[in-house]
Amino acid sequence: MPDLLILATALVLLILLLASEKQGRTPRGVFIKGSVSALFVLTALIQPHPLPAYYHAILLGLVFGLVGDVCLALPGNRAFRVGLFAFLGGHVLYVWAFAGLARPEDWASPVQLILLAASGGAFWWLRSHVGRMMVPVVVYLVVITLMLAGAWAVFRVPGLEATGRWFILIGALFFYLSDLFVARQRFVTEQYLNRLIGLPLYYIGQFLLAFSVGMVG
Repeated sequence: MPDLLILATALVLLILLLASEKQGRTPRGVFIKGSVSALFVLTALIQPHPLPAYYHAILLGLVFGLVGDVCLALPGNRAFRVGLFAFLGGHVLYVWAFAGLARPEDWASPVQLILLAASGGAFWWLRSHVGRMMVPVVVYLVVITLMLAGAWAVFRVPGLEATGRWFILIGALFFYLSDLFVARQRFVTEQYLNRLIGLPLYYIGQFLLAFSVGMVG
């Protein structure tokens, strides 16, 4: 019941957030976005956590995501940079969490080559748009690629609960895709479509990762 209540509340807030995003950055939008993000942190907190190391890494990553969300909702390049580094820290924690579940051999897969090619394509697409942000963007692309690669490695671990592995893989994939929409909004084309697609992808991804802490044992 608490999970359903949280999800229902998050859905209502997400709809309000998408409506608010049409008006640009507003104090109300910052509050709504922070509230939705606080709910995925709360979701992780109330789950059982049979694997404490995984739980703590994911929980801290979600907290970094909350900080990043608030920063990206604020105007100005400084807030954007702080948000970027907050999300970077969150992704590093997710990589750490996934690496703790996967075996070395689980990382070796042809799928990883497809992921590398996709991230290479993303870099090629962004390279002429990012200007002075080239280094941070490249570092960020490398880390989110490792994050998704780690999720795929965990998906290949046969001893883990199947539902948890699916939640991790889909959650990481949606987070990865949402980051591309953030990059498109920031560096390529400012359109409401970026938020309309990117925000639901992001929040579904984060909630799936939050729920995964109780499903991987």
